[in-house]
Amino acid sequence: MKNILPNLSRYKIVLGSNSPRRRELLAGLDIDFEVQTIPGIDESFPETLRPDEVPVYIAGKKAEAYIPSMSADELLITADTIVWTFSEILGKPKGREDAIAMLRKLSGRVHEVITGVCITTKEKTVSFSASSAVSFAGLDEEEIVYYVDKYRPFDKAGSYGIQEWIGYVAVEAINGSFYNVMGLPVRLLYQELKKF
Repeated sequence: MKNILPNLSRYKIVLGSNSPRRRELLAGLDIDFEVQTIPGIDESFPETLRPDEVPVYIAGKKAEAYIPSMSADELLITADTIVWTFSEILGKPKGREDAIAMLRKLSGRVHEVITGVCITTKEKTVSFSASSAVSFAGLDEEEIVYYVDKYRPFDKAGSYGIQEWIGYVAVEAINGSFYNVMGLPVRLLYQELKKF
């Protein structure tokens, strides 16, 4: 069967991510790829950036870590996701107490999930971001502690995975891409890969 994106046939596609969710979402596009990870990439960012610029900036930093070892025929996809409460950026929690504190902030409110993506080859880089507004129902302390202790969402921006228990009980509405909230705006990524 022919490749759905024949323009990519000259590339070996690499997903630069530890995230099982991003792997699953990219696999859903029926594109052959391999996963490579580089541990310990610095994910700090300048305080002067707007919230929508932060995940694109970090996705770019991730790409920069791979570039020295990339071959000419590789196409790299990197991504980063943040949660924006309209007053602060929530990345990954530092531990249990931080995760609980983050979910208290999200409870009963609307927040934005913003994912930045970089598509990189030796010749060029294309960057973009997607934003989804997520409305959370109120959560009581027992529900927050239950979720954090059972699902341990310490590798997730904002301390939650929409595809887990908390998504079923807390997410009232989404304005934007569900998959973006999971960590990869696959429709936008597909459109960009089509043009690449």
